[in-house]
Amino acid sequence: MANIQSAIKRARQAIKRRARNVNKRSTMRTFMKKVLASVEAGNKTVAQENYKVAVSHLDRAASQGLIHKNKAARHKSRLNAKIKAMA
Repeated sequence: MANIQSAIKRARQAIKRRARNVNKRSTMRTFMKKVLASVEAGNKTVAQENYKVAVSHLDRAASQGLIHKNKAARHKSRLNAKIKAMA
């Protein structure tokens, strides 16, 4: 355990930050799963609407440093490819 005051504060901040990041990452994954679920159901219009929301969450996560920008681009590309393959 930290003995110095600044280290104690940093430990507190790290706990809060981790909880926030876990929540954001979970939300991002949930919206990606919604896109995949609507693709599986064969509903293209719902899939496209869910894709817009998922892209927003992916871009936000990448800009905040939660995930790498290339990872966000990879997920967006794969989701979009699945939607386009529904034709």
